[in-house]
Amino acid sequence: MVLPTPLQAFSGVPRTRETSETTITDGEKMTGAQALVRSLQDLGVEDVFGIPGGQILPTYDAIQDDVKFRFILTRHEQAAGHAAEGYAISTGRVGVCIVTSGPGATNMVTPIADAMMDSVPLVVITGQVGVGAIGTDAFQEADIVGITYPVAKHSFLVTRAQDVPRVLSEAYYIAQSGRPGPVVVDLTKTAQVEDMFYSWPQRMILPGYNPTTKAHGHVLSDAAHMFAQSYRPVLYVGGGAMRSHASKQVKQLADVTGAPIVTTLQSRGIVPDSDPSTLGMLGMHGTVAATAAVQRSDLLVAIGARFDDRVTGKLDDFAPSARVIHIDIDPAEIGKNRQADVPIVGDVSEVLDDLIPEIERVQAIQGKPRLKAWWQVINDWRKDYPVEYEEPSDGSLAPQWVVQRLSAKADPSTIWVAGVGQHQMWASQLVDFENPQSWISSGGLGTMGYGLPAAIGASIGSAREFDGDKPVWLIDGDGSFQMTSEELATAFLDHTPIKIAILNNSVYGMVRQWQTLFYGKHYSATNLKDGEQKATPDKDIVDVPDFVKLAEAYGCLGIRAFTKEEAEAAIDVANATNDRPVLIDFRVWKDAMVWPMVPAGTSNDSVIYKPGVEPLRDATTAPSRVDTAGADAADVNDEKN
Repeated sequence: MVLPTPLQAFSGVPRTRETSETTITDGEKMTGAQALVRSLQDLGVEDVFGIPGGQILPTYDAIQDDVKFRFILTRHEQAAGHAAEGYAISTGRVGVCIVTSGPGATNMVTPIADAMMDSVPLVVITGQVGVGAIGTDAFQEADIVGITYPVAKHSFLVTRAQDVPRVLSEAYYIAQSGRPGPVVVDLTKTAQVEDMFYSWPQRMILPGYNPTTKAHGHVLSDAAHMFAQSYRPVLYVGGGAMRSHASKQVKQLADVTGAPIVTTLQSRGIVPDSDPSTLGMLGMHGTVAATAAVQRSDLLVAIGARFDDRVTGKLDDFAPSARVIHIDIDPAEIGKNRQADVPIVGDVSEVLDDLIPEIERVQAIQGKPRLKAWWQVINDWRKDYPVEYEEPSDGSLAPQWVVQRLSAKADPSTIWVAGVGQHQMWASQLVDFENPQSWISSGGLGTMGYGLPAAIGASIGSAREFDGDKPVWLIDGDGSFQMTSEELATAFLDHTPIKIAILNNSVYGMVRQWQTLFYGKHYSATNLKDGEQKATPDKDIVDVPDFVKLAEAYGCLGIRAFTKEEAEAAIDVANATNDRPVLIDFRVWKDAMVWPMVPAGTSNDSVIYKPGVEPLRDATTAPSRVDTAGADAADVNDEKN
């Protein structure tokens, strides 16, 4: 039987088997482990990540040479989870992992929590001790269902082999439907070794789980009329729009309404950066134009976004004059942080498909608000406050320059992956994103070490879905990279020709930036000593690790770049190399900072463009007068430009 999750029942496992269970004899006889492998194949799973171990060995024994999915052996369970995340985001499929019990399962908690925060569909299969041993503190026993309950979309404990195919069907469906997320299937050894009778397809038993995808009631009409009354609208687009594959609909909504688009970290590229409607990312390290537009808006349309603190700054001061339309498939998000004037529960792409015709109907009756004054203000912000950076004072490379050159030289279809830190923010600011599903990074949890395994998963996804035509570039920091650097072995042995750019400033860069700004330059525990300045005849520099030698030790190509000329040449070599991974150790300035910046806990009106420049602090830049006459689509496009 499948036992309830901890909050549904406090008794984890019954002491004796229920005698009233129906014996099933229809179907092909096999073990529960064989049924799990067969179920994955029948679900259409083609790639699985993981590491074997004692309590999951029956399942690994069932993975024979003729299995229909590819198994990718990582070097750490956490990396298996992040690789599955990268695979899921790049392909739109469900990522699947199989790991053992105890420490193998607990190592998966971080990627499970990461996937939950960023709405990534995963099915995580963990081994568990036999039913009779549960609750005895058996070797490598851990209550993974209880541990993951707060950070997973759903968790199953399977104690009976006959339940395996049904539970796998349910887990796969739950992971990808509604708001996507991770689902844990904790599989006891008892369920793996028992015999059962396999049949397919399975009838799912999910009472009460009916995600709403279509908007109900009069909310579409209310939203359309709100657009008609707005002269400073903004589309605030989050990761939920990306998960809904709503790129076309968001672009169409911007064109129909004339509203600018601002994105969260997770939705970079949902509409091309080259589109005049796109203002970039908002929030703590967003563009001044994006952050300012939201602060001065009179209508904020949140599309698959959750009003995260890194976006809103001080919540009470966020978009203070704006009425809010909030579109989200998760009803728990609506009203959680900001009250919505028009709450719309539903799948973003389906809601926008229905909302856009309603807006056009209202416009045909009432005309379109003229937004010329609004776009003049926005374009002034864009012109006056572009993303800029300071040149290094020590002769090293500017990390921002490196990111710009990587973007300029990359294939337009490149999938970009980042770890967590300053490099992540520079990548989100300075890479030219022209395609959806082309940006993969840990947002809600901010997981250092995410980048390398996620890039491996994205590369495997690219090979599976796009015949490898989408190259993968990882932009990582030296600190973030070292948390999962052992996965270079996976990258090489599984033939993933990823290109790795380490922005090596020899420190934990984002922590150092905060120490510089807020902690009196007390650089406590931030010096990594892995990228000192270039050795001279009278001074040897020993880097720990030497990233070039580390890459070579794993069979990869390693290159180091101190100068712009060396950097340009290294990027060209990486782009031309497709038979193995390439790692470039770019030596960059340790005192480089990410600007703009909204200090944590302050209002977005206090955004600092660069030291001493706070564009919104005393500004009264909202247009004081707007023309209420109708405007056609050509007028709107002219206004944007």
